[in-house]
Amino acid sequence: MSLVAFDLSGPSRLENMELVVDGASKVFGAGESAVTALTPISLAIGAGEFLSIVGPSGCGKSTLLNLIAGFETPSSGEIRLDGKTVTRPGAERGVVFQQGSLFPWMTVLDNVSFGPISRGVPKAEAREKAMQFIDLVHLSAFASRYPYELSGGMQQRVGIARALANEPRMLLMDEPFASLDQQTREILQFEIKRIWQRTKTTIFWITHSIDEALFLSTHVAVMSARPGRIKKAFASEFFASDDPMVGSTQAFTEAKREVTMVLHEESMKSSKQEEQR
Repeated sequence: MSLVAFDLSGPSRLENMELVVDGASKVFGAGESAVTALTPISLAIGAGEFLSIVGPSGCGKSTLLNLIAGFETPSSGEIRLDGKTVTRPGAERGVVFQQGSLFPWMTVLDNVSFGPISRGVPKAEAREKAMQFIDLVHLSAFASRYPYELSGGMQQRVGIARALANEPRMLLMDEPFASLDQQTREILQFEIKRIWQRTKTTIFWITHSIDEALFLSTHVAVMSARPGRIKKAFASEFFASDDPMVGSTQAFTEAKREVTMVLHEESMKSSKQEEQR
């Protein structure tokens, strides 16, 4: 297994991929108070690929996800999904945040079936579909439970099932395991890999964990300190391994070191930016 430098914005990728970010930037505010969160970024993600983004705090990772999700509009450039410009949120892009964001007054089944029902799917059909995804995340025995009766890891599984129930083309995931303990996090990393391999859903994943990015992803991109841009990207083969000890291999250690060196430089820049505020 290996890690190699990779161009996420090559001409052939920008023409043919499922999702294309084409020179998208984001500026918040105006005049002297304007803050440039993202300089023009170009990247492309192919159908079924798993792209992880790592970068220092405040570099614009979540802003980039919000642009792809349609929650924010670019200040310049555009984002295209299957050749169509993204202008607003859509069911073809499922979003999972750090917290499950579940409706506390609804059962697991009602939470997962809510999206399809809202889109006009008959209730019986929506609940049947929801149960399929609840089973996929191994929570069938908890379908009638409420979120407060579940652990944090189980709530995140429900959030993933709810996103999948809309049968999105892409999953956009903003540090979904950040608040979990290490043991639960490692278990869910295997779960999300299994779900991804089974559903073939394209995934855009934000994380602060280089180990997580390398273990899960077909591609890993490191963002620069603000204003954010893609500093360097890699293609990785570790996603193909189901070995729980792959992180201790020499190849994995060397790959982690290479990504860490790029990220460390940007983290130091970010720290200096904070000191100068």
